[in-house]
Amino acid sequence: MRLNPAGEVPVLVHHGNVITDPVQIMDYLDQNFRDEGMAKLIPEEGSMYYHRVQHYRELLDSLQMDAYTHGSILHPEITVDSHIPAYATTRIRAQIGNTESELKKLAEENPELKDAYMAKTRRLKHKLFDHDNMKYLKKILDELEKVLDQVETELQRRAEETPEEGSSQSWLCGEFFSMADVSLAVTLHRLKFLGLSRRYWGNGNRGNLEAYYERVLERPSFRRVLGHVNNILISAVLPAAFRVAKQHVPAFVGTTLLIGILGGATYLAFLYLKTRMLITRW
Repeated sequence: MRLNPAGEVPVLVHHGNVITDPVQIMDYLDQNFRDEGMAKLIPEEGSMYYHRVQHYRELLDSLQMDAYTHGSILHPEITVDSHIPAYATTRIRAQIGNTESELKKLAEENPELKDAYMAKTRRLKHKLFDHDNMKYLKKILDELEKVLDQVETELQRRAEETPEEGSSQSWLCGEFFSMADVSLAVTLHRLKFLGLSRRYWGNGNRGNLEAYYERVLERPSFRRVLGHVNNILISAVLPAAFRVAKQHVPAFVGTTLLIGILGGATYLAFLYLKTRMLITRW
């Protein structure tokens, strides 16, 4: 809370720089933690690919992943083959009920941060109201259909650009793996984790998207960073993530408060793993 009065995670602290915006964190990592000779994940401004990458990056990063996560926990009936253990779901629901009292307690223990905690309380209550509303969930899940339709169309364009058998397959925006692919890969893996994947791809539905996800799963770097996540119990996701993060120069600062709030462990893991993918550089 002292690093980011909004009480949001992740926060990156590196060489005195404190960065709280997830997009800026990703950009910082791409600019400062790239081996010599390695291509940037964001093409140079003015290049033919720059606006395409930025478009899909912004489109995918605008998705309400926290709402999908919380909605899947609060309403498991919308999911199929969720990887969230039933007992973990029950535990998180109970923690959600304690959100307001936990924040009030923290406000009392840290009077200098009282206003920030109370503002956080109001935002969380409003967010919880929306994420527990089936009408709202249906709306945003339907909107996700349109986004993935656009992605499917773009992937079809890439397939048509490289029709020769045996030629190297392209990624979302071209022959190179870009920041847009980081966003797409982690989004698809999270939807699979939540039990929402069957709604959006498979069984003849969005075949390009299904093939793309299968290719991502085969990447050694993906398996090192994300391949095991769907087999980890929620209670272990964040501790494991931060143990790994401490092995690297940047410091990712979280708050234990959010681990137990609104399914924060799973959503913070989603944000963390996007940054972790950059550190391993695919």
